[in-house]
Amino acid sequence: MIVITGGTGKLGSRIVEELLRRVPAEEVGVSVREPGRADGLAGRGVRVRRGDFADPDSLAHAFEGASQVLVVSTDESGETAVRRHVAAIDAARDAGAKRVLYTSHQGAAGDSLFAPMPDHAATERHLTGGPFTALRNGFYASTVPLLVGQARETGELVAPADGPVSWTAHADLAEAAAIILAEERFDGVTPPLTAPVAYDLADVATMLSELCGRPIRRVVVDDEEWVAGLLGHGVPEGRATLLLGMFRAARRGEFAVTGPELEELLGRPATPLRTLLK
Repeated sequence: MIVITGGTGKLGSRIVEELLRRVPAEEVGVSVREPGRADGLAGRGVRVRRGDFADPDSLAHAFEGASQVLVVSTDESGETAVRRHVAAIDAARDAGAKRVLYTSHQGAAGDSLFAPMPDHAATERHLTGGPFTALRNGFYASTVPLLVGQARETGELVAPADGPVSWTAHADLAEAAAIILAEERFDGVTPPLTAPVAYDLADVATMLSELCGRPIRRVVVDDEEWVAGLLGHGVPEGRATLLLGMFRAARRGEFAVTGPELEELLGRPATPLRTLLK
């Protein structure tokens, strides 16, 4: 049995759907905090069990009988995130899983300027205690609309200095994960699973201009000024600082890596950022 954690989340739910196209439903399980949200999957024959990273005892039941467990990373950061990832990995191994997979990031590194990246690196280090696959996913393209903000209305895309990022669609990464699970591809850390081209926000502004039919100007603002603007709109300081780290990491080139492996896995071109923006 293949068990997916976070099976009702943004990425996990897509992975489950892609996996169901490749293996029988009775070979798929999901570990979710709220089983009621997965009633639709249960009705299709998927095994649904409660599993919460914050409640390690629940994971033994959720992972029972699994040959592979895909641990979908949490949306937390810092010590809490690593502790919960480690709890899930240990529980999967204790349950007898032959392989543990983890949704890591192309920029995973202990010295990254973006806080979630050292967390991914620490989780990967723990994975090396047994058979594993760390999916080095490209930066989720769903982040771009958040960075665009009100640019369509104001004509200005305002943000700190940035750098190229190989923005990658959730749907493409979900399909790739399902293929890797179903075909038992890749041992260890995967190559970068990214779209083939990296774009900075000036490129995004150009795409928006073409799609909107009017100029969208890229405006670079000082880091502190940008953070102050977020704070003025009620964004917590910790969140604002974390977001700024993303820009600092991008302009250091941490997210500029691209590779052909995602498209080779999919057997088709990756979804272009322009298509997602449209």
